[in-house]
Formats: sequence, structure tokens, C-alpha cells
Amino acid sequence: MQKLDRYLTGEFVQAIFATLMVLLIVMVGGAFIDVMGDVARGRLPANMSIAQLGLVLLTWVPVIMPLALMLGLLMATSRLYRDAEMPVLTAIGVGPGRLLKPLMLVTLPLVAFIAVCSLWLGPWAARKSQAMLEEASRNMLISGLEAGRFTELPGGGGVIYVGEIEQAGNKFKRIFIYRQKGDRLDVTTAADGALLRDGEQRYLSLDKGFEVEGPMQGDTLDYRLLGFARNDVRLPDKETERRKSHEIRRRTTGELLADSSPEARAQLHWRIAPPLIALALALLAVPLSRSPPRQARYGRMALGFMGYLVAIQLMILGTDLIAKSKLPVALGLWWLTLPALLLGVWLYRRDGRLARRRLAR
Repeated sequence: MQKLDRYLTGEFVQAIFATLMVLLIVMVGGAFIDVMGDVARGRLPANMSIAQLGLVLLTWVPVIMPLALMLGLLMATSRLYRDAEMPVLTAIGVGPGRLLKPLMLVTLPLVAFIAVCSLWLGPWAARKSQAMLEEASRNMLISGLEAGRFTELPGGGGVIYVGEIEQAGNKFKRIFIYRQKGDRLDVTTAADGALLRDGEQRYLSLDKGFEVEGPMQGDTLDYRLLGFARNDVRLPDKETERRKSHEIRRRTTGELLADSSPEARAQLHWRIAPPLIALALALLAVPLSRSPPRQARYGRMALGFMGYLVAIQLMILGTDLIAKSKLPVALGLWWLTLPALLLGVWLYRRDGRLARRRLAR
């Protein structure tokens, strides 16, 4: 039986690895577009793009690994049924219950890896990614601004254009700044400028220029034109709103455990759920893969994929309800993870009983 265990384990590992590679290629494409968008908007220097891409992918591991695990197991066990290997194994007394050992040999290490990524590595990657973006934001006028090119200001509050940049990178010529302040716009031009710092805050010191302020729309002619010899323009330091909305996702699991707020508890349950969902999906893969020999396996894979989508959407919905205090914190996401695990165990045991009955006949 050791040879059989090695054979089945090898089949499971190969199928899961192949599925994971396909999913990673898809994820890399989407993440690469987002990272390149940050580079194009001047939020991130090009030399940080690869590191940023890796960190973004690490935060997505708890989401894509359960899908790779389930689809890989479905592919492997469906092939055993399609090629009539499972009926032969069942005939000699090796039913779905006997698959549990090689199944767990593959599944449990992956579930542990998902738990580590969800509870520790993912939040660390999110903090590291944000630190890189903030550092790039603070140094935007040095690393992200190019002469003759419009660059979005940090926070998306406007754009800046410079005609020339001196070699040191902190002095400019022919400067144009467009900013939005609520329902009003502000356009500033200057012949010369330099970057100044006051702690973490940055300013552009502009010399010999003009500033026009007025409404963005409407028929009123409430415009003001100012000429100045020097004007220090405060630059937005960080994307404040975006940082606040994502701050809870970057906190350590220990900090979440010490915080009793609904938002912290919601995020904690979001991190606990992926490994449990992955284990449930792995148990569901074997009964879902049962099919007559030579039957196409893609219908079962589509069914499994739909089940995964339902689980993820319920996780998102439940997390949102907990954060808004519309769902008891004590209930958390246990209403989703525990029934999913029980369903997986029940279907797996039922599949084994069906196989034994067929063998008895």
C-alpha cells in the first residue's frame, strides 16, 4: 500500500501544482497591471515594481490556494475515475476512504501554509507594500517625476508638470500644478521651484509665478488671479483615505486579538476562515469527482468552482456584516466554515459507504 500512497500523493501534488501555476499566471497578469498603473501615475518607482508585485501576490495566497487545492484534487481524482483506475482500486478494497491518507498528506501541509500566509505573511506583505508606497510617495518628486511628463499627485488630488529637472533632482523649471479642492480648482504656474521638507511634510517652493482659483463648474465667475514672488505649495503626504480604509488589513494578528472593535474582529475572522475553507473544499473534491469512466470531468470542475465562488462571496458578506455590527461578533464566520467542514466530512464518508456497497454487490 505504500506504493499506492506514493502514487496517489504524486498524482495529487502534480495536479495541484499545475492548477496553482495557471492561477498564478492569471493573478500575476492582474497584479502586474495594477503595479504598472502605480508606476505610470508616479506612485511607485519602476525599480520597485517587481518587489511590489511579489508582495501583492503574497497577500492573495489565502484566496487562491484553496481554489488551487480543490481544482487540483478534482483533476487528479476525476482522472482516476475517467481512466477506470478507481473502479479497479475499489474492486480490490481500496475505496475513497483509503484515499484519506494520501489526501491528508498533501492537504494538511497546504492548509498549514495557507494559515501561515493568512495570519502572518499576508498582513506582513500588506504592511511592507504600504511602506514602499509611502516611501515612494515621500520621494515622488525625486524618483517618480520626469521632465516633460504629467504626474499624478499622491492621493489623486491633482497633477504636476515640470519642464526641466536639475541633476540633483530637487530643483525644477517651468512648473505647472493642477489641484482640486472640493468643488474648486487651483492652477499654479511658476518659472522656478525647489523641493523643501519639514519633517515628513513636503513643500514646493515656487518662484515668480501665478495662481488661478475658481469653481470647477457653474456659471459664476468667482475666479481669483494672484501673482507671487514666492509661494510654498504643500504637497499631499500620503493617500490618507485609502490608508485608513485599508489600515485594518495591515495590522498584525496579535493586534487584532487585542482589539475588541467590530472591524478588528471581522478582519480576524477573515484570516481564520481560508484554511478551514481550504480543508472543507479538499474533502468535497473526492465525492465531487465521482463519475462514470470516460465521462468528461469539466462539469464537476465547474461545479467545484461555483462552490468556491459562493464560499468567497459569503466570506466577504459575512466580514462586512461583522464590521458593521449587523452580525454578532461571537458568531463570526463560524456559520460558514463549520457547516462547510461538516458537509465535506459527511459527503466524504457517504462516498466511502457507497463504494463499499457497490463492492459488496
